[in-house]
Amino acid sequence: MKRRNLLLAGAALALMPAAAMAHGPTRQKVTVTADVAAEPAEVWEAIGDFQDMSWHPAVVSQEGTGGNEIDATRALYLSDQGASGPRIDEVLYKYSAEKMSYSYRITDVAVEVLPVTNYSSHLTVLPREGGGSTVEWRGAFYRGYPNNDPPPELNDEAAIAAVTGVYKAGLDALVERFGAPGS
Repeated sequence: MKRRNLLLAGAALALMPAAAMAHGPTRQKVTVTADVAAEPAEVWEAIGDFQDMSWHPAVVSQEGTGGNEIDATRALYLSDQGASGPRIDEVLYKYSAEKMSYSYRITDVAVEVLPVTNYSSHLTVLPREGGGSTVEWRGAFYRGYPNNDPPPELNDEAAIAAVTGVYKAGLDALVERFGAPGS
């Protein structure tokens, strides 16, 4: 009986690495911040409308419904091809003008456009000590390929790099628009 228990325990231990490898992707998180010279209210005026993402250089045009109400939707077009071009559909699930923040989820995007699934994001403007503002954009998501052994363009690194690139491009545009503190 002891020998059988030892064999069963050994077999279970031998299978543990395979079980750990088979769990699939893990949720990734990205946070990017930028300091700008403008006061929070001025920055919020530029980015606080869920229906207007014209401040981001990748967004060529957009359309949406619901304003800044919970469950408002927007479609972001990333080329001048309109609905036939690259597009990201999003829904607002949290909004606070008082806290100068909102949160949204992607409801539809081709992984060739943004290699992520189950994406949610939060954008906020915070007062900066000494004047100006800090804009924080953070997101959580899974890679574009939900199974094990993803192709390189849909793996965790590709997803992190793509989201980081989107956030950085938008925040760099805000620094260009409002200036960096002390400049």
